[in-house]
Amino acid sequence: MSEQQTDESITLFADYVCPFCYLGRQSLDWYQEGREEELRVDWHPFDLRSNERGPDGEIDPEADSGKDEDYYEQARENVRRLQDEYGVEMAQELVTDVDSLQAQVASYYVKEHSDYERWRAFDDGIYEALWQDGRDIGDPDVLAELAEDADVNPAEVRDALDDENLREDVEALFEHARQRGVTGVPTFAYEGHAARGAVPPEHLERLVEGE
Repeated sequence: MSEQQTDESITLFADYVCPFCYLGRQSLDWYQEGREEELRVDWHPFDLRSNERGPDGEIDPEADSGKDEDYYEQARENVRRLQDEYGVEMAQELVTDVDSLQAQVASYYVKEHSDYERWRAFDDGIYEALWQDGRDIGDPDVLAELAEDADVNPAEVRDALDDENLREDVEALFEHARQRGVTGVPTFAYEGHAARGAVPPEHLERLVEGE
């Protein structure tokens, strides 16, 4: 990226398996369409399922997520409401059997080693693969295919998935998010102010541009 790059950016803490992150991105795209200047996304990964991970870092299917069926039904209802509000069709309302860690490692690699446009295409591709096509974004083959679609070398993404140092970097970013007080996603942050949830475009406009 050029050192002269001065585009504005909004920080977004997100996890690909969060349906509200996908819906929040739709809202952000709506807001962006009304802007004259590009507002780039400074993406920060967040581990929505951190309390379900075992000592090996893998999701433990027996772990207590702390969420009961009433919670999930309310979440589904909120997803359906926002789908109607934003005019978005989704293949599924919730995903509880997909681990996004591999996708977040791959996305972080692309963000750090490619240009913004390729990262954005890859990021969009991950969301669409999960929420539009119902694919497993924890599958290295799926991620390699999405990388190729975004004009990113798929072999490099496969290598990144096996890089323990890169995984540790992403886990450190998870901890950094918690230290910043991020407890849920999506969280949009701009110049010391924040908005949490799949807020409507006018809310994002107020966050960035003020009253």
